Amino acid sequence: MSDLPFSSQPERSNFLMPAIIVIGIVGIAFALIWFFTPHDIAKITVSHIAVVPEHTVYKMGSNVVGAQDLAQDDLYVVATVHIVNDLKLPIQINDLTGTLSSNDGQDQTTSAMQKKDIPNLYVTFPALEPLGSAPLLRETEIQPGQQAEGMVMLHFPVTQQDWDQRKSASVNIDFYHQGTLSVTIPKP
Repeated sequence: MSDLPFSSQPERSNFLMPAIIVIGIVGIAFALIWFFTPHDIAKITVSHIAVVPEHTVYKMGSNVVGAQDLAQDDLYVVATVHIVNDLKLPIQINDLTGTLSSNDGQDQTTSAMQKKDIPNLYVTFPALEPLGSAPLLRETEIQPGQQAEGMVMLHFPVTQQDWDQRKSASVNIDFYHQGTLSVTIPKP
């Protein structure tokens, strides 16, 4: 029988070194993205807070026995909010809200007063006017590296005592295409 000729097989390529190089390049790319991309949409701070409690009694004007006057408690929070855009693209405010968490675990969320409603509030509750300033408006666009500041006025149907004993309160700013950021309203 004749011997079968065996030719030598080519040496197998070692893919370990190219795999390590690719993993290293991808790791460096992710590290650069991580370090040079801001992790927050914006920095939000509350620089000033004022609270105005209002107690309104509605007279029934009825002589019916047992008829009682109606009462309503309102608390207006006037917050000056400062926003700094850390992204490399403009951000635009979609909505402004506030959340109040009471000690019993109840959360109340309210929308900030619209610019057109504020003059009427000043007429109805004159104590608010000296505390007011230019409002932070919905649809405000903040360019990269720029900042915006304005008043956010919130209304909660609670008493001053409920406000003082709250668990927490916050101003929430919802941005188009970037999500919502919240900043805590500090207790005095």
